[in-house]
Amino acid sequence: MPDLDRFLSDNLALAFGVLAALVLVLLLFVLVQGMRLGRAVRRYRDLVRDGEGGSLHDRLVGSAEQAVHASERMKQIEALHATIEDRTRRSLQHIGLVRFNPFDDTGSDQSFAIALLDDGRDGIVISSLHGRANTRVFAKPVTDGSSAHNLSEEETQAIRVAVEGTRPA
Repeated sequence: MPDLDRFLSDNLALAFGVLAALVLVLLLFVLVQGMRLGRAVRRYRDLVRDGEGGSLHDRLVGSAEQAVHASERMKQIEALHATIEDRTRRSLQHIGLVRFNPFDDTGSDQSFAIALLDDGRDGIVISSLHGRANTRVFAKPVTDGSSAHNLSEEETQAIRVAVEGTRPA
């Protein structure tokens, strides 16, 4: 301990200068932290004060109400989507048309078979046989891509075109 006392008394000015510099650094640090704290307090007061935007409580309640409204709206949209999707499945989605000439005494392919099917491959196939004297129209129900009634080659081909989306051969 006597050596430390002698060292300090010999270098008292140096020790005092080091301590003064340390105090200045600490004072500067305290001032910087004080400014940062002041800015944070001002921002906090701006956030929670009751100004044009309302208080923080009012803002949070408004946000919660908006979230509830958005959730209700989303449920409505999902229900509407389900309705539209169901209607779409039942609407015409697959159409196949085959034109042909069933009689040797008539010109061009005036007769046709058209299949009109929904997404479940259910619907109808309509055939029109055009002759010189008359035109006959037939309609047959189609369930899952086939019919309980006898189908002509052209009607079968129209259903195949509708289901597979290919052109007639």
